Amino acid sequence: MANATNVLASGIEITGSIKFSNDMIIDGKIEGEIASDKGKVTIGENAQIKGDIKAGEVKLYGKVEGTIQSERCELKTNSKLEGDIKTKMLSMEEGASLSGRTEIGG
Repeated sequence: MANATNVLASGIEITGSIKFSNDMIIDGKIEGEIASDKGKVTIGENAQIKGDIKAGEVKLYGKVEGTIQSERCELKTNSKLEGDIKTKMLSMEEGASLSGRTEIGG
C-alpha cells in the first residue's frame, strides 16, 4: 500500500484538517485545511470545500472557498474557486470559474 489513493466519497462531511502523503480524491464536504507536501489531490464534482488547500498537484472539478497553493493546479470545466491561487503551473478549462488573485510561476 505504498502508493495508495485515499478516497473521501460523496456524502462524507468532515470538519477539521486533513493531511496526506500520496494521492487523495475528495468528493464530500470539507471544512478545514487540506495539506500535503507533494501529494496530488482531486476535488470531485460533488465536493464542497471551505478552507485552504496546499498540495503538490490540485485538480478541481467541484467548489472551493479558500486559497490553493501548489506546484500545478488544474481548474476543470464547471469548477468554481472563490479564493486565490499560488502555483507554478495553471491550466483552466472553458467553463471554469475563478474569483480571486492568481500568482503563477516562480
